Parts: sequence; structure tokens; C-alpha cells
Amino acid sequence: MKEFQCGSLVPGCDWHARHEDEAEVIRKAAEHLRQTHGSEVHESTIEAIRSRIERVEEQA
Repeated sequence: MKEFQCGSLVPGCDWHARHEDEAEVIRKAAEHLRQTHGSEVHESTIEAIRSRIERVEEQA
């Protein structure tokens, strides 16, 4: 499972996305950044998201 914590990019934001597929995590994160933070999502933003994605253990 892969996870992106928005607070790693936008301090103070508790939102996160989890999915098995990295592309889906990036898609959800980009949508969140646009809708919640009003950010324009450029290639540099996608790379920033990608670099902050971590592998996490699935919780039973």
C-alpha cells in the first residue's frame, strides 16, 4: 500500500491518500491540492507528491 500525507507538502494539513497504485495516490493528491488548497498542479507538483509517497503496511 502506498500513502501520501498532504502535511508533508502543505504544513498543517491532515489529509492523506492511500492506494495500492501509485498513480491513483498521485491523482487523488493532485485533486485534493486543487480543490482544497487552490493549488495549480504542474509537473513539479507531481514530482513533489511522488517524492513524498511512502509504502505503508495494510491494516487488518
